[in-house]
Amino acid sequence: MIILSTPCNPTGSVYSKDELKALADVVKKYDELYILSDEIYEHINFVGKHESFAQFDFIKDRVITINGVSKGFAMTGWRGGILAAPKWIAQACDKMQGQFTSATCSITQRAIHKAMELDFDTYIKPMQQAFQKRRDLVLQLMKDIPGLKINKPEGAFYVYPEVSYYFGKKYKDMKVDNATDLSLFLLAEAHVAIVPGAAFGDDKYIRFSYATNEDNLREALKRMKEALAKLS
Repeated sequence: MIILSTPCNPTGSVYSKDELKALADVVKKYDELYILSDEIYEHINFVGKHESFAQFDFIKDRVITINGVSKGFAMTGWRGGILAAPKWIAQACDKMQGQFTSATCSITQRAIHKAMELDFDTYIKPMQQAFQKRRDLVLQLMKDIPGLKINKPEGAFYVYPEVSYYFGKKYKDMKVDNATDLSLFLLAEAHVAIVPGAAFGDDKYIRFSYATNEDNLREALKRMKEALAKLS
């Protein structure tokens, strides 16, 4: 099984059509390989058209696409997800899910239906543009913080800096040996909550979400900068 997300949580990276095609060509050679493609951030994409793994006819029978309305339609609390897969896989998923919960509630199903009918340019694109503006603001402000190694996210709403510059440093009785320690330090000293990269397999990174307004982002990064300057 190959598991990927595009746009990606936590890095914000986006697979191009050529990159997906190259992966599909490899998968085609091995009948036992399947692809689980998480595309929940489809509409929060800053590089143009979303490219789905299932678009390739020669591989689509081995692609399981996960999507929903939580991110692109700002409907997280509705708990509405979507799975598209070959019928036999979908039926197996339905059998398993049926042991935990009978179904997504009918009200959520109707809400998802209405969301899918929304005009993209009127309702979705302005949110996409707002996220891109926030991303640019966060990147600009993070450049003023020493030691953060930053990629430029192409989608989703996270920045994922590498923070090993601060490892081995201390402030009072707090020592930073990894990103988890740094996250706890920032929570205690700056009152800013971030997610350590250990949650994603590498404890040299932190995930910073910019899913909030610009004033909050400016304040959070100001506090982070001041707190990190105390480490030595």
